[in-house]
Amino acid sequence: MECLVTSKAPDFSGTMVHPSFKSDTNLDGFKPTKLEDYKGKWLYLFFYPFDFTFVCPTELLAMSEVVPQLKELGVEVLGVSVDSKFSHFNWMRAPVEEGGVSGLQFPLLEDLGGVVAERYGVKSGTKALRASFLINPEGTVVHATVNDTSFGRSVKEHVRTVHAAQYASKHGEVCPMDWDEGAPTMKGNFESKKDYFTNKRKKK
Repeated sequence: MECLVTSKAPDFSGTMVHPSFKSDTNLDGFKPTKLEDYKGKWLYLFFYPFDFTFVCPTELLAMSEVVPQLKELGVEVLGVSVDSKFSHFNWMRAPVEEGGVSGLQFPLLEDLGGVVAERYGVKSGTKALRASFLINPEGTVVHATVNDTSFGRSVKEHVRTVHAAQYASKHGEVCPMDWDEGAPTMKGNFESKKDYFTNKRKKK
């Protein structure tokens, strides 16, 4: 699989099911979308294997819980699987206790045949792997994570990654491991690195 980080995000277009879709007759919930629509915004492209499965709803519902926090950071979330828009629609209406994702706070993109998943290098057989791509406002992939289908991702780490990526982009500094808001950074030179490790030892 080709690593997309630092590369322009592969283009995509298709039909998404928007959370505002509440009824069988409200066809406004089926909306066309494309990568160009997110120009100037941060975007988390959130691939998962299938609707109506087991680990998938735990991931999507956890991501949904942090959507308000991500929106405050200017980040949009778009879920993607190989299911049809009709499957997405029914899954988004199904109660959580029955394996559905009712109340989901972000849209789901129809990717029949796995065309988008293949462009992002995460198609596995007939499905997508558990993959996330953080795309910056210039359309460049700045972060990617890919899991096997048997275990889920960390939404906390996804949020932390946004904090770090946005700080580094805004301030031109580098963020050490596990960096989060308020923690020390470095300027990317040896003097700054020396100060960082000196101060870190003093705090122990």
